[in-house]
Amino acid sequence: MSSSATDALARRLRLHDAVLIGLGSMIGAGVFAAFAPAAAVAGRAMLVALLLAGVIAFCNATSSAQLAAQYPTSGGAYVSGRERLGPWAGSTAGWGFVIGKTASSAAMAMTVAAYLVPEPWQRPVAIVAVLALTVVNTSGITRTAFLTRVLVTVALVALTVVVVIGLTHTGPTVDDPAPAPTPVGVLQAAGFLFFAFAGYARIATLGEEVIDPVRTIPRAITTALGITLVVYALVAVATLHALGPGGTAASGAPLRSVVATAGQPWAGVVVQIGAAAAALGALLAMIAGIGRTSLAMARNRDLPGWFAAVDPRTSVPARAEVVLGLVVCFVVAVTDLRGAIGFSSFGVLLYYFVANTAALTQERRDRRYPRLLAVGGAVGCVVLVAALPVPSIVGGVVVTMIGLAYRGVRIALASHTRT
Repeated sequence: MSSSATDALARRLRLHDAVLIGLGSMIGAGVFAAFAPAAAVAGRAMLVALLLAGVIAFCNATSSAQLAAQYPTSGGAYVSGRERLGPWAGSTAGWGFVIGKTASSAAMAMTVAAYLVPEPWQRPVAIVAVLALTVVNTSGITRTAFLTRVLVTVALVALTVVVVIGLTHTGPTVDDPAPAPTPVGVLQAAGFLFFAFAGYARIATLGEEVIDPVRTIPRAITTALGITLVVYALVAVATLHALGPGGTAASGAPLRSVVATAGQPWAGVVVQIGAAAAALGALLAMIAGIGRTSLAMARNRDLPGWFAAVDPRTSVPARAEVVLGLVVCFVVAVTDLRGAIGFSSFGVLLYYFVANTAALTQERRDRRYPRLLAVGGAVGCVVLVAALPVPSIVGGVVVTMIGLAYRGVRIALASHTRT
């Protein structure tokens, strides 16, 4: 595994590959995991929270798309933040993405295990899933795209079963008490659900591996987000119809509870397989995206330069992905699903705040969407961060400051060496 820090990645992904990677990231990232914590704080207003999260996600997606078209290289908003706002802003975005998506990866691994095995085995199974997909990612981006295509197809079949059963059946929990909707509860639920929409960033972080990125990346981002919005809306309505907000909040695996209302064992098996496939698809794409952002940060020494190596055989940042896999295994061992989702939302919202701010500075010739969308995205990110649970905010701030402190120490040491 020898390579120089300046080696480029190979452009191998076409439009359908990029769309599927985005779908794999988003559908697995939330539809099987985020509805329960959202219903627990928003009650029946979970649909309002879903709409709010979707609107903010659309604003962020348009900013990400036009930035990725102008800067089609690995790193997403880390690179565009550096170019438009300066190295400190870029570093902030990079750390936001790395910490947020590392927590997301842990959440997805735990979701896989929650749907497949009983409690005593969930953490070991989650760790095995992380290690297995890390190996796939280090084998090359085309293998990642192929496996994502298979997993997304399986997940969509399962979600179709959930929607049909959820809209035609109701369970005993449908009238269970649920929290009364409050503005703070709706905002906090939107923050949890935003976690479910953030997969389109993966397309931007893979910009160096997309064929014709100026055209492909914006189309892939908006297409993947549009499909995901429709899927989420249908599943949310079906879940609330079958379980009610109280039942949704109380279930550790809400979509499995939905199909249980039909009393058909085969439906439960389909959803178990679909949930595992969706979460595995998200985990697979997340490891790829974090690896590329880590590569970009290492090229600029915001991470140790050792991570900038690109494997000459597979054209992937294998060192970064292997270390990431080990870190995700550690997070799985020490946290729970809700904590991982809240922490992830903080990091991702920080990342998109930088992206929206960077998009506001783009010249007219580089803007594809009205500046008002970037303003809405930036404001929405701030509001949703403020509504997150306090531990998620504190933990996110601490880890981000550690990352920025590393950059400050490196600059100071470099300056001292020169003098």
